Formats: sequence, C-alpha cells, structure tokens
Amino acid sequence: MNLFRSEEHIARWLGAKTPGATIPAQTLCDLAHAWWDTRLRPDWQPRTRDENQAILDRLGLVGPFWTLP
Repeated sequence: MNLFRSEEHIARWLGAKTPGATIPAQTLCDLAHAWWDTRLRPDWQPRTRDENQAILDRLGLVGPFWTLP
C-alpha cells in the first residue's frame, strides 16, 4: 500500500506504468473499520465470502480488483 496526495502524484510516481486500484484515504479508513470492527469480540466468527463481498460493495469498491475469489 502506498499513500499519495493526489492523482497527479500517483501518475508521477508510476511513470508509464498502469495504476492498480486506488481509493481515497477515507474509504480505506471506512474499509478498515468495517472489516475489523468485530475482531476482538469474544463471540467473533469469521465472515463468509458473501458477507465480506457485501462490505466491499457497500463501500463502492466494485469491479474485477475488488471481486473476492
């Protein structure tokens, strides 16, 4: 993971390479909270693939990069 201040900064850093998935820092924060918020609960159970995919979809993280296997 790399953090950049703008799309222009990403383009300069990449040069001629094609960027992968990019998201704003706020979306990354929202994803972290949604993904990990229940981990320390004593009754924690792993989510299903569909439940994890629903988190990504709800945050607008859609497309081939964000589709779980």
